[in-house]
Amino acid sequence: MIEGELGFVAWDRHPASPGHFLVIPKRHFADYFDINEAEREELWTLVEAGKKEAEEKFKPDGYNIGVNVGHWAGQSIHHLHIHVIPRYRGDVENPKGGVRGVIPQKKNY
Repeated sequence: MIEGELGFVAWDRHPASPGHFLVIPKRHFADYFDINEAEREELWTLVEAGKKEAEEKFKPDGYNIGVNVGHWAGQSIHHLHIHVIPRYRGDVENPKGGVRGVIPQKKNY
């Protein structure tokens, strides 16, 4: 899809919605908090580039962006990756709470 010097963008193999993509660093490390400044800058630039491509191909109405850090946060692939999940009007009954929905009882506040 899109490649940089320190990372790349790829469509998710098991997308949560049409256009779901990942931004993945080339250097191997599991934890977002182990990222260096150059990687952080480039990976977020790649998020923007991937969004541009998703906009053109899928025309979503919004996005959720997230990173799972550690087993108890749901991380199952222990190589950092940023999820960019396009959202569409009506894809859930009530979108309020967005990423807070990872803890269902905290979603509605």
